Amino acid sequence: MEVTTVSPSPASPTEDDLCDIDVTDAAIDSVTLLICLCGLAGNGAVLWLLQRTPTTSYIINLAFANFSFLHFVVLSTLLYLLEELSCYTIVPLVFMRALFPLLFFSYNLGLYLLTAISIDRCTSILCPLWYRCRRPQRLSWVVCALLWALCITVIVTMTALCRSREHDHCQVSLITMYALNLFLFAPAMLISSTILLIKFKCGSQQQQPKRLDIVIFLVVLSFLLFALPLSLSNFLQQLGYTVVSSQVLFLLACIHSSTNPIIYLLVGRFRRPYSVGSLRLSLQRVFEEPEENTAHSHDPAMDTAFPTC
Repeated sequence: MEVTTVSPSPASPTEDDLCDIDVTDAAIDSVTLLICLCGLAGNGAVLWLLQRTPTTSYIINLAFANFSFLHFVVLSTLLYLLEELSCYTIVPLVFMRALFPLLFFSYNLGLYLLTAISIDRCTSILCPLWYRCRRPQRLSWVVCALLWALCITVIVTMTALCRSREHDHCQVSLITMYALNLFLFAPAMLISSTILLIKFKCGSQQQQPKRLDIVIFLVVLSFLLFALPLSLSNFLQQLGYTVVSSQVLFLLACIHSSTNPIIYLLVGRFRRPYSVGSLRLSLQRVFEEPEENTAHSHDPAMDTAFPTC
């Protein structure tokens, strides 16, 4: 997303005076923009169609985080493309720097929420009785509020330290933010998701994994493959190592945020090849348990509702 320009000569402009446009960078930006627009539509549909229930509160907040991240990437990518094509600085550098905290606010919020979702589902497997009978019904809303507060605190602190013009303080704040992502939230998300996978691998043939658990595992896998490298690369960059171009990293992160609604849709239609139901019905199959399934289930960990014990 960097802009490479050559100052034109005011006296006699020639072909050599034209700005040097990197075709590869422009192509990556164009692909990123296209993927982000598709992802905005998908996450917007999830926000529009999902009903607010304790089961879907995490997913609604995650869709909002993904939608916000894609929105800010689209804005920054459009500005970079316009500057590359016009060979002029259109937006002040101050505005471009303001996009950085917003990008990582939505990115971090998505990571925090996905970790909470994984731990919540892992708890339903390891402590099914507590999950069904003693888990507070508003716990998911409280956790979401706390994660929002944590994310705001991290970004505000980082922004304040980086604007204090103390380079060492800014670097320490960035390293701390990336270290939290890499060494606290990502491992917790990976461990809880692995427990889910092992539980169903070692379970009986009759015990089929729920759609919600399949969705969580696939979304976590998508994050680890496509979105986590952004934190890893930036962490190494603060230590003096350059691994991958930032354009490629943001492209990969956009792929993760854009594919989440596709995962919801595909899993919702799983084993229903002849269904012509709407997107809302597919989402309901994933995030809302049918009464007949919960009534005949012998595994309390498979129930995401909150029955009376």
